Amino acid sequence: MASGSRPWGALLLLLLPLLLPAACRAGGGCAGEGGPLEPFDALYASGVEAYYGGDFAGAARCLERALRSRRELRAARLRCRRRCRGQVRLAAPGPGAGGDLPFFGSVLRRAGCLRRCEEPRLGAASRHRAAEEVRADFQRRVPYSYLQRAYIQLNKLEEAANAAHTFFMANPEHMEIQQDIENYKTTAGKVSLIDREAKQHMEDYSAGVRHYDKEEYELAIDFLERALKGYYSEDEDCQIMCEGPQRFEEHEYLEYKAGLYEAIADHYMQVLACKHDCVRELATRSGRISPIENFLPLHYDYLQFAYYRVGDYVKALECAKSYLLFHPDDEDVLENAGYYEGLLEGTMDPDTVKPRKEAKTLLRRHKLESHLLQVAAAGLGYTYTEPNYWNRYGARQDEHSVPSSISSELEDGLRLSVAKKPMPKPDRELKEGGPLLYSDVKFVYNSQQLNGTQRVLLDNVISEEQCRELHRVASGIMLAGDGYRGKTSPHTPNERFEGATVLKALKYGYEGRVPLKSARLFYDISEKARRIVESYFMLNSTLYFSYTHLVCRTALSGQQERRNDLSHPIHADNCLLDPEANECWKEPPAYTFRDYSALLYMNADFEGGEFIFTEMDAKTVTASIKPKCGRMISFSSGGENPHGVKAVTKGQRCAVALWFTLDPLYRELERIQADEVIAMLDQEHLGPSEMSINPKDEL
Repeated sequence: MASGSRPWGALLLLLLPLLLPAACRAGGGCAGEGGPLEPFDALYASGVEAYYGGDFAGAARCLERALRSRRELRAARLRCRRRCRGQVRLAAPGPGAGGDLPFFGSVLRRAGCLRRCEEPRLGAASRHRAAEEVRADFQRRVPYSYLQRAYIQLNKLEEAANAAHTFFMANPEHMEIQQDIENYKTTAGKVSLIDREAKQHMEDYSAGVRHYDKEEYELAIDFLERALKGYYSEDEDCQIMCEGPQRFEEHEYLEYKAGLYEAIADHYMQVLACKHDCVRELATRSGRISPIENFLPLHYDYLQFAYYRVGDYVKALECAKSYLLFHPDDEDVLENAGYYEGLLEGTMDPDTVKPRKEAKTLLRRHKLESHLLQVAAAGLGYTYTEPNYWNRYGARQDEHSVPSSISSELEDGLRLSVAKKPMPKPDRELKEGGPLLYSDVKFVYNSQQLNGTQRVLLDNVISEEQCRELHRVASGIMLAGDGYRGKTSPHTPNERFEGATVLKALKYGYEGRVPLKSARLFYDISEKARRIVESYFMLNSTLYFSYTHLVCRTALSGQQERRNDLSHPIHADNCLLDPEANECWKEPPAYTFRDYSALLYMNADFEGGEFIFTEMDAKTVTASIKPKCGRMISFSSGGENPHGVKAVTKGQRCAVALWFTLDPLYRELERIQADEVIAMLDQEHLGPSEMSINPKDEL
C-alpha cells in the first residue's frame, strides 16, 4: 500500500473519532489491560489516525494492540464455546406435549453459560461488532501495511520487514511491498522473514511436501503427521466459530416475521453451511481465492508412500485406506493398498488394518451436512449448490503453481464474501499486423479470419529439419508428468503427457546426454517465436518469457474407443473461465501476469489433437487449427481467447508451448538461468547460435 493512499475501511475508520481511545491519539499507551477487551476496530482506527497524523510510535502501538485484540477475541470465544459445550449438553427431545422442553431448556442454559463466560473479558457483545469494511481490511492484512510503514519511520527494520512479509503473503500482486522487502534485505543484511498470520497446519504440510520431494521420507512423515493433527484441531475450531451470529441477506431484520421453527431453520442452515465450508477454509492459502485441490486426502496419499519407503507397511496400508475413503475408485492407490497387503501377509491379517478414525468421522459428518443442506434446498427454498471439495485431478501444477485465496479467518462464523472481480480490460491499445521479421515465416490468418481478437496463425516458423532435430532432443530429455507434479495424465486418463524445460535441455546438452547443438536449438527457436509475437502484435514494451515448455501428448492404446473428452479442457491462460457466467475471473490461482501465449508445432503424424478456440461458453468453437511442423498459433492470454485441444486418438503430438508477460517481475527464472548458460557457452565458443540471436535481448 502506498503511504499516501487510504483503503475504504481506513476512510470509514477516520469518521469514527468518538470511538478512538484517547490515550492512543495522545501518544500514550493504548487501552488498559485490566478491563474488558478493547474492540479491535477502535484500536485499528486509532492506529490509522495516528499514522496519518505523523505519530508513528502511537500508530505502531495501537495497530499491534488491534491485531492482538482480534486474536484474543477469537481465543476468548473459542474458549467459552468449548467450555459451555462440555458443561451443558443438549438434551434429546421427548415424546408428547412438552417433550421439547428438555431440549430448549438445555439451549437456554448453554446460552446463559456463554454469556457468563464471555462478558467479564469481552464486555457487551455489541462492542465487538466491526463494520464489514474493517473486517475486510483485516482479512486482507491491511493493518500490516500501515505497521511496516510506521516501523520504517521508527527505524525498526526487522519489525518492518516481518510486517511487510505478512502483508505480502496475502497480497502477492503488491509489487511495492515486494520491493520494500528486497530493500530491507539490502539495508538490514540477512533478514529472517516471519509470516505473523501463518496457518501452522499449512506450514507443516508445505514442509512435509518439500521433504517428500527431496526423498527425505522420515522428515516428510513427521511434518505431514503434524499437519494432519493441526488440520483436525483447526477443523474443530472452525466448527465452533461457525456457531456465532449470522447475517440473513434475504430479510430485513425489523420486518422479519418467521415462526419459531422457520427462524431456527434459517439460522441453523447458515451455521451448517459455514461448518460445511470449513473443508475449503482449511485448504486455502493466504493470498488465494481458491483452495488447494484435494488438500486433506493428499496428506494420506503422501504418507502412504512415505511410510512404504521407510518400511512401515502397516502405516502405509492404513494411510492408503484412509485416502480411499475419499476416492474409493483411485486405481493407483487401490493397487498400492493391494501391494501393501501382500507385503503383510504371513505376519498379520491385513484386514485388521483400518482407515484412520478421524478421517472416517470427518467424512461421515461432511456427508451428513451435505445431505441436510440439500434437504433444506429442496424443501425450504434454501439456495445451495454442493461444491466438489475433493477433486482428485486438481488444477494444473507447473513451476508457478502454489495455487491458493484470501485467508478467511472466522469471526463469529461470519465469512467475508469475497466477490470475484471480472477480468479488467487491457490497459494498452491492441494492435496487430506488425512485421514477421524473418523472410521464411509465412502469414496464414489474422484475428478476423480466426473469428476472434489478438490471434495470428503462421507457418514455416521452423524448418522440417529443425522439427526432426527438436523431436530427437525431446525424446532424450522429456519426463512423464513434467510441469504437473509427476502426473502422467493431468488432463485426461487416455493420454500420456511428457515435457521438458529449456534449462533442462541445455543442462543435458552441456553434460553430453543430448547433442548440445540440438539443445541450443530449443533455446533459439523459442527466442525466435518471442520476437515474432512481440513484433506482430506491435507491442511498445519488451515481451518476456514467463514459461517455456516442450510438450508431447501420446494416445494410450486400448483407451481410444468412444472417447468424448478433450486432450486439454477449454480454459484461458490468465484468468479462471466461468462458462456459466460467461466471464473469466482474473484472480489466483490463474497466472494473471500472462499476457500472450504461443504454440509452435513440431509434427503432424498423429490423429486428432486439433487446437480449438471457443466462445466463453466453452462450447461454441470459433476456429480449429490442425498442427503441423513449423506452424505457430499465437494469441493474447485473457478470457477473449478460451482454447483447448481435441483428443489425440493415435500417435504422439509435440509442440513448444510458450507463455509471455509484459511485466519483468514475472520473468521465467529458468529462462534467466538459461541465458546465463548460453552466455557462458558463447564465451567458451562451444555453441555459436546459427540464428545470431542475442541471448540477453529480452532483458
